[in-house]
Amino acid sequence: MKVCVTATAGDLKAQVDPRFGRCQYFVFVDPDTMAIETMPNAAIAASGGAGIQAAQTVVDKSVDALLSGNMGPNAFQVLSAAGVKVVTGAYGTVKEAVEMYKTGKLSETDAATVSAHAGMGGGQGGGIGRSKGLDKQQPTASQAPSRIKKGAIL
Repeated sequence: MKVCVTATAGDLKAQVDPRFGRCQYFVFVDPDTMAIETMPNAAIAASGGAGIQAAQTVVDKSVDALLSGNMGPNAFQVLSAAGVKVVTGAYGTVKEAVEMYKTGKLSETDAATVSAHAGMGGGQGGGIGRSKGLDKQQPTASQAPSRIKKGAIL
């Protein structure tokens, strides 16, 4: 099993980054051995589509579950379509978040937790606990990344 945690730095002691698409780092963790691989999030400075780009990065790494503070609708669709479990509400250090997931204190979510463009600043997005009024629009074919696993339904 491989878990990805959004983080503010590239190690187990880093704090969980509450943003997904514009998180600073991805920390890929084997929950059994706690071995890690880290990667800066290349989508952090994207002018648009950061969530979709970040989701494709996670999908490409063959991750089983993604742990983050929040998740936008477009990224949620990409991850769900690829079979990645999306777990929101993660906090603390990367190590603590993985431990909480392993012990069942964090569980899979079935919907995005913030509106589209929430991580861009400017007050457009929701925040923790603000899923009401969520933008339920599905990404169009032109918005979806072309590298989604074959057979995925968006």
